Amino acid sequence: MKTKKTYLSRMVRDLKPSGIRRFFDLASGMEGVISLGVGEPDFVTPWAVREAAILSLEDGYTSYTANAGLFELRQEISKYMFRSFGVKYKAESEVLVTVGASQAIDIALRSIIDPGDEVVVVEPCFVSYSPLVSLAGGIPVPVQASKDQDFKISAKVLESVITPKTKAVMICSPNNPTGTMLNKKELKEIAELVEKHDLLILSDEIYAELVYDETYTSMAAIEGMQDRTILVSGFSKGFAMTGWRLGFVCAPEEITAAMLKVHQYAMMCAPTMAQYAGLEALRNGDDDVEEMRKSYRRRRNYMVSAFNEMGLSCHSPGGAFYVFPSIESTGLSSEEFAEKLLIEEKVAVVPGNVFGESGEGYIRCSYATSIEQLQEAIKRIRRFIEKNS
Repeated sequence: MKTKKTYLSRMVRDLKPSGIRRFFDLASGMEGVISLGVGEPDFVTPWAVREAAILSLEDGYTSYTANAGLFELRQEISKYMFRSFGVKYKAESEVLVTVGASQAIDIALRSIIDPGDEVVVVEPCFVSYSPLVSLAGGIPVPVQASKDQDFKISAKVLESVITPKTKAVMICSPNNPTGTMLNKKELKEIAELVEKHDLLILSDEIYAELVYDETYTSMAAIEGMQDRTILVSGFSKGFAMTGWRLGFVCAPEEITAAMLKVHQYAMMCAPTMAQYAGLEALRNGDDDVEEMRKSYRRRRNYMVSAFNEMGLSCHSPGGAFYVFPSIESTGLSSEEFAEKLLIEEKVAVVPGNVFGESGEGYIRCSYATSIEQLQEAIKRIRRFIEKNS
């Protein structure tokens, strides 16, 4: 009998499906589930931002924009980056509007990687990082952030995995899933290492607006790092615009030009009405962002306190909207805990191991939901812990 031919790429065949998606699929078939799994704001996009998109449609702005995005929007991004983070970018050549931050990461990696290049990926991290490195022809090299240091990566640990094949280092601060934020001193130590080994750094700063206790420092703002940093951000988290699929990347001109080539063939441009919405968000959205940040901070404090009170050790995250409590004391693996919790108490969380090896023994809980829902979820988790202790 003739063997059936497979038409699928070996790379795609070997790619593991997202570990987050499995638990979402399990939860979707159950009634009464409280989800602490979704990584998106529970706020509706502010009305003024939605109205700007509606007006753009009514005014007939329904055609393509320039591949790099509306020049007016790139100018606003440039102004925003300077006033918020003290980094100057040229709108005409160092800013590119993308279809979400995820596309920005994808085309950044495809623009810098040659087959066999290594990219150091700091874990725990968002589930797409290593697969995107592989899809670009590179080799992801995971390095584990220290649990004892609230999942902060040190320059010394980073250096231990750097080889002559290393092209870049990927970091996310504030981090998904841990919420950990690197301060200026810690970023500077990593910057010195990157410069020493002549590397690039891909800095995912999508949660930069959502910080609670310290002033946020962009990697590009560290002396000497703007020429080595591919800064990825967007509107999804801080401006509550996940469904709009609007992101951007700021980078040295040579890299931005390379990314634009990939972007124009693969995507053409970001959605036009979303770009007009983004203009309004940058120009007049600061008060809305501050309101959301204050609400998230209250919820963070509640969740951290609640988990620690029930005996699940939980550090206080500096940013984003996740807590990452340890469940090691239960004797269950991350996946066992998440699955049993979902079945027995109808609370959906994400097992920490899907974010990398060092996430085993932890769960990710998003507090981007109402305080009433969070209180009920904590009640159910406490009951689950008591039953399974």
